[in-house]
Amino acid sequence: MKLRLVPLLLTSLLSAALLFGGWFMYRQFAIQEPLQKIVNSYEGVNDSHISINRDEVSLKLDLQPGTKLRELVQYISTEGQSVIGGRTLNLDVEQHSNQELDEIWDKAMFSVAEAMESRKYTLIPATLDELKEQYKGITATTEIDDNNVYVSLTNGKESKFIILPRQPETMGVWNNA
Repeated sequence: MKLRLVPLLLTSLLSAALLFGGWFMYRQFAIQEPLQKIVNSYEGVNDSHISINRDEVSLKLDLQPGTKLRELVQYISTEGQSVIGGRTLNLDVEQHSNQELDEIWDKAMFSVAEAMESRKYTLIPATLDELKEQYKGITATTEIDDNNVYVSLTNGKESKFIILPRQPETMGVWNNA
């Protein structure tokens, strides 16, 4: 039996194009697009970029000042459960901060790190309330869920969102602070 090279190559290329094209279309229209609609429908989300891997769903979010971050995470987790499945949800919030908000967070970071390390989470709002009195027009919101502590600093126009994992890592720095 003699195999012809051109029909064999054409068949292989066509099969690969259909297989990978179908997989791409499924990922784009059945997974990523519905999750994009869920995220963008939440009030306070300006823009989002979604990256879905085998083990995790990464969201890069652009949020308006005053957006409730814990409620957003809960909304995405419940409404997007069919898409997220068993994957972990990672958030990266785009910062629209200014020097004043960065200065407040720098002053609070040591106390917040100590509260996180000792698992005395009620010290975090108290620390931020003390700093709010020094800086007029600043709003500090602290929320907590099973996985993270969410800190939001805003002055009306700019905002700084910090997500602190409740499960401490062995070594390192908060990469999203």
